[in-house]
Amino acid sequence: MKKIIALATVSAMVLGLAACGGSSTSTTTAAPAETSAAEETTAAAAAASGDSIVLKLGVSTNEEDPRTKAAQQFKSDVEEKTDGAVTVEIYTSGQLGGDADLINSIALDSGTCDIIITDASNFATYEPKMGISALPFLFDDFDKAWEFMDGEIEAAAEELLIEQNMRVLAHYDNGFRCVTNSKGAIESPDDMKGLLIRTPENPVIMATMTALGANPQPLAFSELYQALQQKTYDAQENPIPVIYNNNLFEVQQYLSVTNHIYSGMCFTIAESTWQKLSADQQTIVADAATASAEYDRQMNREQTESLVSKLEENGMKINYPDLAPFKEATASVLTDNADTYGELMDQLQDWLAK
Repeated sequence: MKKIIALATVSAMVLGLAACGGSSTSTTTAAPAETSAAEETTAAAAAASGDSIVLKLGVSTNEEDPRTKAAQQFKSDVEEKTDGAVTVEIYTSGQLGGDADLINSIALDSGTCDIIITDASNFATYEPKMGISALPFLFDDFDKAWEFMDGEIEAAAEELLIEQNMRVLAHYDNGFRCVTNSKGAIESPDDMKGLLIRTPENPVIMATMTALGANPQPLAFSELYQALQQKTYDAQENPIPVIYNNNLFEVQQYLSVTNHIYSGMCFTIAESTWQKLSADQQTIVADAATASAEYDRQMNREQTESLVSKLEENGMKINYPDLAPFKEATASVLTDNADTYGELMDQLQDWLAK
């Protein structure tokens, strides 16, 4: 700190001499550059003033997934802006556990991980109101879904997670969930009847699959590829980028673009970890999370549009069913769970009517 103060003093003296001896033009151009450098030095010093800390970040998907690539941006941003006082270790492919395990580890403050990026509705096992963003057929496009995720209704649900040791800093995107299977094209809910389908341990998604007539059984994502390969499951449901980036086209023949649920993701830090960061570190971490979320969203939008043709090139048979019967079949998921969401459901209906 003494060195930083000394450097700042020398810089100030140099600026003073330049202002006295230089022309008005040279003073005007030089001073802002020196001031900017001094401000950056001060900011880095402030960020580094907190205790050094390692943040362990866990995701269930592989290195090709947009959330992992965006997490890499987060890592670089944080480490640069804290001058290495905060470092980030990224664990992919369920190395620290599946999504349910990651959530449990933060809720229990086990120390297994500090940050997780997972579907917002996966948190419904701890706070049921977190399932509200995943109710079936709420959003027609990305912009509407993002508006909701960044809005007051989602924020009210997320506020309830803090007492469970979970603080949401930003919203990643995972796209709209679609059904793949090894039996045949899904053209109507009748084609879903009796289908053994893998879902995450997520009550809203499971209720939606049940309403469509399927038989949902939870399984960790890290175990999904092998389960489909061995025909333990008939089907699974995930967004198009997840299907392609995790090579599920190798073990599933049919993709039906049902877009039955939007999968918004929460970039979540353990509250106990958050409180260990200095105020300056908290600002840097939060800002980096928001910036990386924007990067993730743009990747998912682009990949949702571009990867369908690549799935076809890899042998998948793709169909676009009429969604009206699917919406009708799943309407009960909203009404049956109205009491769970309470006044948030009323706010949601008002928001959708705008």
